[in-house]
Amino acid sequence: MRFSTLVPPGIAMIAVAYGLARFSYGLLLPNISADLEMNPSTSGFISSLFYFAYCFAIVFATVFTTDRGPRGMILAAGASALLGLLIMAFSPNVWLLGTGVLLAGASTGFVSPPYGAAISLWLKEKQQGKANTWINSGTSLGLALSGAGALVLASEWRLTYIIYAIIALIALIWNAKAVPPLEQNPPVRFEKGKFSFRGVEGAVPLVICSIVLGISTAAFWTFSVDFISSTNVYNSGTLSIFWIIIGAFGILGGFSGSLIEKMGLPFAYKWACFVIGTASLVIASFPDQWPLAYLSAALFGASYIFITGVLMVWGIRVFITNASLGIGTPFLLLAVGQVLGSSVAGVLIGALSFTWTFAIYGFIGIIAMILGPKEIKADSA
Repeated sequence: MRFSTLVPPGIAMIAVAYGLARFSYGLLLPNISADLEMNPSTSGFISSLFYFAYCFAIVFATVFTTDRGPRGMILAAGASALLGLLIMAFSPNVWLLGTGVLLAGASTGFVSPPYGAAISLWLKEKQQGKANTWINSGTSLGLALSGAGALVLASEWRLTYIIYAIIALIALIWNAKAVPPLEQNPPVRFEKGKFSFRGVEGAVPLVICSIVLGISTAAFWTFSVDFISSTNVYNSGTLSIFWIIIGAFGILGGFSGSLIEKMGLPFAYKWACFVIGTASLVIASFPDQWPLAYLSAALFGASYIFITGVLMVWGIRVFITNASLGIGTPFLLLAVGQVLGSSVAGVLIGALSFTWTFAIYGFIGIIAMILGPKEIKADSA
């Protein structure tokens, strides 16, 4: 299969699942909360459903893809995103909104494992690293697209979700045409790995750091737009620009592999954690000063995509006999931390304030930095 046949629809599907179906909720949250009369605790709980669904979906997708190949899960991801976006668009209350969120969140879990399998199956080995990098960039593209959509449509969050659903339908049709069914005798065979951390050197620090990082990033993803909106300094356009900056600077996260190669994995990890924590501390201190608020968005966007690449490399080096477990473990546990983090953040905002909550989560990012990995030799991977 040609690189140009598989990768562009992959970028589109990742953009839909992550950028439009999952992370756009934080951007649209102020208007959703106003229309459905949600308090911060309810908003945080609804947000946690994205990550909750992701946790179950990524496990199911990994098993399904191993048995039957990637096509079914890729199409399931598109269908789940489409249905979730439509339900959210027409939800009259928080209960139906939560149902849509579950489906939209599941799409990200469904889409993550099968594209790695598709690349291994149908692209030449020398093209596989480049393909993974480009497809993963779909997250940043989706974030920027969701911000641009909100910038144009202002407060019409229901119409925004309808347009996102149309884009999801286009991506689904494109992938249905591009991704073939699994051959009877495929060139690559996938084997089920044993899901166990016992006796695996370095597994415990990876688990702890992934969860703590998930907690530290949850408040920013869910409540950063709500936070700066509460200052009454920003209009719908400047709020959307904040989100576009997160997506645009996320592209810089693609350089994580180069920095790991030059400076080592512990250095890359610690700097990414430091920047993640700093982003929350900056916005906690200066939410009403747009240059600094936009700086925090840039710091967070670049460092979040960067740290996911670092965690992927770390996981593969820890689980050297089971690369699929090495990739899946940190991503799954990052989402587990985000389930906890978004729920608790909503409660803290109601009990304390946005400022104190973001300050606390900023320091959690610094704690994640302290808990980081020791030197792991690349040639052990």
